[in-house]
Formats: sequence, C-alpha cells, structure tokens
Amino acid sequence: MEILTFGFMQRALLSGVLIGLACSMLGVFLILRRDAMIGHGLAHVTFGGVAIGLFLGISPLAAALVVAVLSSIFILRIRDRAGVYGDTAIGIVSSVGMGLGIVIVGLSGKFSVELFSYLFGNILAIGVWEVMVSAILAAAVLTAIILNYNELVFSAFDHELARASGLKVDRLDGLLAVLTAVTVVLAMKVVGLLLVAALIVIPAATGLQLASRFRMAIIFSGIAGVVSVLGGLFTAYYLDLPASGAIVLLATLFFLISMAAGRAFRLRG
Repeated sequence: MEILTFGFMQRALLSGVLIGLACSMLGVFLILRRDAMIGHGLAHVTFGGVAIGLFLGISPLAAALVVAVLSSIFILRIRDRAGVYGDTAIGIVSSVGMGLGIVIVGLSGKFSVELFSYLFGNILAIGVWEVMVSAILAAAVLTAIILNYNELVFSAFDHELARASGLKVDRLDGLLAVLTAVTVVLAMKVVGLLLVAALIVIPAATGLQLASRFRMAIIFSGIAGVVSVLGGLFTAYYLDLPASGAIVLLATLFFLISMAAGRAFRLRG
C-alpha cells in the first residue's frame, strides 16, 4: 500500500497504536471510578502548559507534561483538603490552566498557528523524537497499569471497601491521576486538546458495553482504541479529512454499534 511507504504515516501509525492502547485501557478505570472528566479537565490545564513552553522557547511537550502532572496532584489535594467534590476540584484547576494559557497567548501576541496544532491535533506532523517519547511514555503507562492491575480493579469497583481493607487508596488515586496527565499530553498530538477526552472515554465505554467481565472490557477497549486511531488515519488520508475529527467520529460509530449489540445481547439473554 502506497500510504505505508510515507515516513510521516509510519510515525503516525506507530504513535497512534501506542497512544490508542494507553488511552483506552486507562479510560476503563476512570469510567468505573466516575472520574472520566478528569481527562477533559487536564486537557485544559495542558493548554496552559503548551503556552508556557512556547512562550519560554522550550519544548511544549515537556512543559505540558510537567504542568499536567503537577495539576493532577493538585486536583487530588484540593479534593481531599478542601472537602469539595472531585468535579469541583477539576473545574477549578482546569479553569486556572486555560486562563493562564489565554493570558500568555495575549501577552505574546504570536504562536497562534502553533497553538492550533495542539488544540486540534496534527498526528501527521509527529517527528521521530516525538515518536520515541510517545513510545517510552505509553510503555510506562501500560506497565504501571499491569503492575497495579489487581489493586486498581479493587479500588475502581469499591473505593471505600478497598480503603477499609488496608489498600493504599491514596497512592492509587495519585498514580491514576499522574497516568491520566501523562496520557492526556501523549494524546494531544493525535486528536488535539479539544478532543483528547474523547479518545480516553469513548473506546473505554465501547469495551464496557461489549464485555461482561472486567478483563474482557480492557481487551475490547484496547481493540476499539487502536482500530479507531488506525481507521481514522486511513479515512483521513483517503478522504482528505482532519485526522483528529475522523478518529473521534469513528470511535463514536464503534460505540453506537457496541451499544446496539450489547442491548440486543441482553434482550436475547
């Protein structure tokens, strides 16, 4: 196939597979914990990190990663110490991040074109260095999930019982928040900051619709995430469409099909 001979497409496909897997597997845990919106909130914060990186002339990816990780920890601190709900803490921190980014853009009066590539995604412009960073970070996210799989599953299904059983729930909460921050930064090049939450939530929701057991939900979610990214890239290339929009719409189509299939299966059972 001609498309596979292009270097930019090879890099996009490799990054897409890794990031699709990391997003979809992490998303299953976030949905079950009712923390799906933390991805959306951290995407707003990441916008501020990207703006800081561009303003200071350093790597936007590195700046966004530092800001997103610190913000994820800050969200937990606000929730635990101020006694507010999780979505309230997410709303406060994400608003600060977005506001900071807007102020920096206004002060600099430039790099609006570069910012657009982070807001709407541009996976076809990923360089070799970014592929290597994506591979390392995606591998770190997947390894952390695998090593803490049993504890994360227990905590996701019954948070209070896990705490009462002696499980270090606070450490797991911190781990999941940091992994989400890393994943959001990874995925911003694929679908953009405006749609990054979709890549975390929709494939995971598809897996949960199709599976009756948690492990199968993880597998179905991973398949949905990878197929959505790869299918979206091929669709975007042949139909001359924005890759980020094609990926999210294809993921949504898979979710609608899985919802209908799951409903039919339950009615038959």
